[in-house]
Amino acid sequence: MALVGLAVRLVLGPPMLFCDERAGLGGNPIRIAKFRSMSQATDANDKLLPDAARLGWFGRFLRRTSLDELPQLFSVLAGDMSLVGPRPLPMRYVPRYNARQASRLLAVPGITGLAQIHGRNAVDWPERLEYDARYVELLGRPGAWLTDLWIVAATAFQIVSQAFTGRGIAAPGKATMEEFAPP
Repeated sequence: MALVGLAVRLVLGPPMLFCDERAGLGGNPIRIAKFRSMSQATDANDKLLPDAARLGWFGRFLRRTSLDELPQLFSVLAGDMSLVGPRPLPMRYVPRYNARQASRLLAVPGITGLAQIHGRNAVDWPERLEYDARYVELLGRPGAWLTDLWIVAATAFQIVSQAFTGRGIAAPGKATMEEFAPP
């Protein structure tokens, strides 16, 4: 982590971390940190440029290898996150969930989960949130820990695959993931 942090500082400058408030268990706010993968480039009015303009080769590398996610291990140690569970999403999404999608808030959020091993950001929002709801249903079954082990193993394979292909890092045709907006 120290080497990645140093590289972020050298290539992108300070700050090294991107911190954000996300919805945790029960929809309660938690703070997560990631290594910053975008520059802070602004236009003439000091407004941040679009993600595509701020995400350079180094940021794409961090995302393809999931190295930007490493600081979330501290959230796992703090108990705000788990290794496996629905990804913590921005608080502004919580009121947008339907009842089925809101069930994702019944589990501790994770660094990886079913949606991540089924395509990550290449999966559209309804499907991603359905994977999260399915995961929460699986938690109540005997041997749920085996599912978690399978997800961790599949995540390792997914990271290697996406490092080479770049698939799943962003929504199709986008630099990052699109905003969740229910129909």
